[in-house]
Amino acid sequence: MKNYNTYITKLIAAIAVIFTLTSSTSIANDKSSQDLCLETYPRWMFLSGDGNFKVGDTISSNTGVKAIITSYNAESHFLNYYHTSKNGLNSFVIGNLIYSSNSSTATVIKNISPIEIAIEGCKVKLAEAALLAQEAIEREIAQFEAELAALEMMSEIKVQMERQEALESFVQKLSQEKAAALASPSFSKLIVPNNAYIENSISYENHENYSHIISNSFKNVTDDPLSTLSIDVDTASYAHMRRYLQHNQLPPADAIRIEEMINYFSYDYPQPNGDDPLTITAEISDAPWHNENKLVHIGIQGKKIDISKVPASNLVFLIDTSGSMSGDLGLVKKSIEMLVDNLREEDTISIVAYAGSAGLVLKPTSGTDKRTILNALSRLRSGGQTAGGAGIELAYKVAKQNFIHNGNNRVILATDGDFNVGVSSQGGLIRLIEKKREDHIYLSVLGFGYGNYQDSKMEQLADNGNGNYAYIDNLLEAKKVLVKEMGGTLFTIAKDVKIQVEFNPAKVKSYRLIGYVNRLLNKEDFNDDKKDAGELGAGHTVTALYEISLYDSDESNSNVDALRYQTTSTNESAKECFNYCNEILTVKARYKRPESDNSQLITMPVIEILTEFDESSDNFRFSSAVAAFGMLLRDSEFKGDLSYEKIQQIARLSKGKDLQGYRGEFVRLIELAEVVSN
Repeated sequence: MKNYNTYITKLIAAIAVIFTLTSSTSIANDKSSQDLCLETYPRWMFLSGDGNFKVGDTISSNTGVKAIITSYNAESHFLNYYHTSKNGLNSFVIGNLIYSSNSSTATVIKNISPIEIAIEGCKVKLAEAALLAQEAIEREIAQFEAELAALEMMSEIKVQMERQEALESFVQKLSQEKAAALASPSFSKLIVPNNAYIENSISYENHENYSHIISNSFKNVTDDPLSTLSIDVDTASYAHMRRYLQHNQLPPADAIRIEEMINYFSYDYPQPNGDDPLTITAEISDAPWHNENKLVHIGIQGKKIDISKVPASNLVFLIDTSGSMSGDLGLVKKSIEMLVDNLREEDTISIVAYAGSAGLVLKPTSGTDKRTILNALSRLRSGGQTAGGAGIELAYKVAKQNFIHNGNNRVILATDGDFNVGVSSQGGLIRLIEKKREDHIYLSVLGFGYGNYQDSKMEQLADNGNGNYAYIDNLLEAKKVLVKEMGGTLFTIAKDVKIQVEFNPAKVKSYRLIGYVNRLLNKEDFNDDKKDAGELGAGHTVTALYEISLYDSDESNSNVDALRYQTTSTNESAKECFNYCNEILTVKARYKRPESDNSQLITMPVIEILTEFDESSDNFRFSSAVAAFGMLLRDSEFKGDLSYEKIQQIARLSKGKDLQGYRGEFVRLIELAEVVSN
């Protein structure tokens, strides 16, 4: 199968061929054939790679031919030139090596303009060459279309095969558990509980653990004008939701963390253009579930970086090889293999495995020694209990011993969170992680498995270990997290990032933060540099939504008696807004650079510009659809008149470019949820 990008490049070159030949034929009608054969007449060539060419440079071939560059496209490797003198033998040919006068790098001529060989009878030859080129281009385009169709078909087949493989692994695991249950002496007393997970007529008890979530309620602005939170770039909740729906079940309400669903997607925010590594945007429009309320969309964009130029990485994979991971270890290995493909010589990778005890499987190894790394992965086998605490201790010890100053030092934990040997309680593990983060080593948590999955423990480990948390349910998700979004997953550009929003009581009566329940901070924490908060990865986007009621709303959101010893401020008295009457709120952000312990402040007042919902941005409408879907899955008391059909329509019309297809998948999941719910 030929590479898709190769055909795109050829198509660009083909268009240039037609343009050149058409221009040459037109000139032939006005000039003699002899004039067209002059060596100074411009020609073109298509090269195999970039030779650091610049306009005006002299190029020469390995056969001694010389010419001057008139234009050059580095992306398509398409070069225009003219010869310096008339010489019938002074011609380039396909296969020549080409050098630039300012570089020793050579590249090969893959194709060349017909006029280069049209020394006599140019007018006739140009016409013939144009016809031949036209036919060649038509054949190339036809082949391109056929190959593209085949490529798309193969891609679809690959996705189906991966899904089939996951299903077969799932059924095999359940069959093994069923066989073990049948062999148990107490099987005759077995009753399938209400929380049994059923698939293909096989059932097992679902012991998955999610922290209980109570949705944020409305706060009166005159009582609580400040809302303070830590950012959250975790995405695990979205993948859990998808897994449940794809197995024809609605997810548990506590598995739905709306901020993680929203932040699963990237948004089209402007890049930072100053010294700060992040920028803030805001937009206000209607709340699609409540006609009287508005929705405030706050977006943060982390600066994108060139992955090839980032500091060296010291990565320690901490892999759970206990018995509970028996059906998922293969996916763990394949996921890590995809990351290994993108490691460089200056990067190092170590592997620590733990089951009943912990051990070093691979000492620090250069990213270019891929065979050694893959061989170490292939030797991993599952079995035994789960000594998670001992594994964490050893992984951090290895990371510290190989610490790279001004580099990316990170432990990557791959587990289902079912720790049951040694330090295994959630509180004990969190205290262990909090102590280790003082060594400036970050933690990424990758969740695998189902049935006995401990989500609450995994989320807290990542939150308290200066890291991020993703759930890997298939190879496509592994590719998203570890390849396509590698910069955001592995490279921190700002740490302890906090947001504080101050609402103007002259404009806003009450507000409700959607999601971020376990990321809320006290207002005093915003200026406290000792208070831990979330990390922002390279290129990451973070989105927060507030539902607000305006100051002239008839709804009452306060259920508190009047104060006896002081006067309670009201929205009416707050109308004395002095110089800030046009501002509806102010967004402030604090962050620390990875190497610093002192925070920097960014402040952005937001003017009262209320946009109609249908005229709002794709960012606004799509994020509101994701939030609405989460509210409906949680059966939120604030869901208003939401329906799956309404959410699906909003999401479908606001997908935007969707180059990776993630938003299209979301639209299909809404439809699936509607079917499952009925």
